[in-house]
Amino acid sequence: MTVSTATPVIAIEDLTKVYRTEELETHALTGIHLTVMEGEYVAVMGPSGCGKTTLLSLLGLLDESTSGTYHLSGQPVEALRAAERAHVRNRHIGFVFQAFNLIGDLTVFENVELPLVYRGGVSRSERRERTEQVLDEVGMLHRARHYPYQLSGGQQQRTAVARALVTEPDILLADEPTGNLDSKAGQSVMSLLDALNERGATILMVTHDPQYAARAQRIVRLHDGQIVDESAEAGAPAMQWAELG
Repeated sequence: MTVSTATPVIAIEDLTKVYRTEELETHALTGIHLTVMEGEYVAVMGPSGCGKTTLLSLLGLLDESTSGTYHLSGQPVEALRAAERAHVRNRHIGFVFQAFNLIGDLTVFENVELPLVYRGGVSRSERRERTEQVLDEVGMLHRARHYPYQLSGGQQQRTAVARALVTEPDILLADEPTGNLDSKAGQSVMSLLDALNERGATILMVTHDPQYAARAQRIVRLHDGQIVDESAEAGAPAMQWAELG
């Protein structure tokens, strides 16, 4: 796999997230520095509660940092208003969640097409063409008229990947994409992510599984809200992180 060094898709500096209540202050992330280049495939690992999902939420503009800077494809985003953040999410970020998050009364085609409907300004013919294209890419075009309940877990996750790709995002954020799948379906989804990266997709994936993390080009390890290692090459023995992650 070849990584372009031209454009940082993600560049965060000294990113911190603090949750405050009247009696308690919780530091979920502290002083995070991270750069993800165009075409790179990065896995994020660490024990439960270390800040992995919080980091993904901040990167995906689902939450706001307490301090620090975040540039997405060269543009600062931490000061954007809610409507602007939603606009950026729709155009630049694709999400794949552990729970699939498909809408049960929509067909596979309609679930995948939905982000283009939300975007607006895309003709029906363009939506159809793009939706069929990404469904074909993930091997789900033959299931386009089926509903989520008619699909296996692996097929639902493939549909979720197609939905994430339909807007041609700058980066694909995957939060435990194999967490609800058996080993065979998990391997199938991971092979799909591998193939997408081979074709140039930028992927940042949170995972507990060291075998899946080893398929990435780089592994970033979090502990107690801080990056403790991002130098290990993918494929290296995970040692104690196999238990922690």
